[in-house]
Amino acid sequence: MISRATGRVILRWIHVVLAIPILGYIYAPPAEAQQYAFATRFVFVPLTILAGYWMYAGAYFAIIGVVLWLSAIRWSGVGAAILSQLGLFVGRKIWLLIRARRAK
Repeated sequence: MISRATGRVILRWIHVVLAIPILGYIYAPPAEAQQYAFATRFVFVPLTILAGYWMYAGAYFAIIGVVLWLSAIRWSGVGAAILSQLGLFVGRKIWLLIRARRAK
């Protein structure tokens, strides 16, 4: 079993390394970027979300974030996918506030 600190380091490096192709997609010439669109939307961004959210709030939150991203981008596009992530963070904040009030 690896320690929590080692796990965070591994997730951090996965997050950073997977962000490199995303930056390449963003800054590539438009004609060249089209060939990377599928891999960026359905592989690199979800894995980056998974690693980042896992570091931020844990595995369950990360899995929910990736499922929301993939569902929204598949059925409604990038705008809806971004809004789904915003909604996830708002929902998490509300859940944490309710949990904190119940604990008092």
